[in-house]
Amino acid sequence: MQNYGNPNPQEGSALKGSHPESGQHAMRVFYGFGGLPRFRHPAVTVGSYDGVHRGHRALIERLVAEARAAGGESIVMTFEPHPRIALGRGQDLRLLTTLDEKIALLGELGVDNVIVIPFDRAFSALTGREFIDRCLIGRLGAETLVAGFNHRFGHDGLACDDPQVSERLRVVRVGPCTVDGVRVSSTAIRRLVEAGDRRGAEHLLGHPLSASLEQEHPATADESETNKHE
Repeated sequence: MQNYGNPNPQEGSALKGSHPESGQHAMRVFYGFGGLPRFRHPAVTVGSYDGVHRGHRALIERLVAEARAAGGESIVMTFEPHPRIALGRGQDLRLLTTLDEKIALLGELGVDNVIVIPFDRAFSALTGREFIDRCLIGRLGAETLVAGFNHRFGHDGLACDDPQVSERLRVVRVGPCTVDGVRVSSTAIRRLVEAGDRRGAEHLLGHPLSASLEQEHPATADESETNKHE
């Protein structure tokens, strides 16, 4: 299999500063598939996880729980750049978090490992079966896959409940997250941000807007005063 590289010279190494102070959870961050350690009974999830919103958090909390129940490690595989940007379809895409912001939010949720995969056209050409066999099982040794209700793999859109997946991995599906009747998604949150509804966006995110978006959408005086009392 092609080793999808990364311009970062420390491919496969832990991100500098990814280990917090003593007594706090230590999360390792790797770039690309090169130099990965042998993970212990890995439970894996895959996705862009832009914003790490309430829906993402529910899924990742399940991931962490499944890994701990098996005496194993949780792994989040994410992509840089965002697949839509890599494939030339992200001209109007406003990301909710930078890569560093996303990694920091994942660390707060107790994730053991984050693997950042450079997304390019070659990677996007993989079929779902190739991705499962070569990447999840071949590279990570995945035993459990935790996935959203509508998640699919590869350019052919292989569903998680397809035997090609379920016969190779233990699959745990997580249903949609709804808040006040609104299905939480990165797209829905981006629309709220574009509409200037900062509070609505943060309500679905479950945390304040990221620093990168804060610069574009600073809080008004009224919002700042209200936030002091929340």
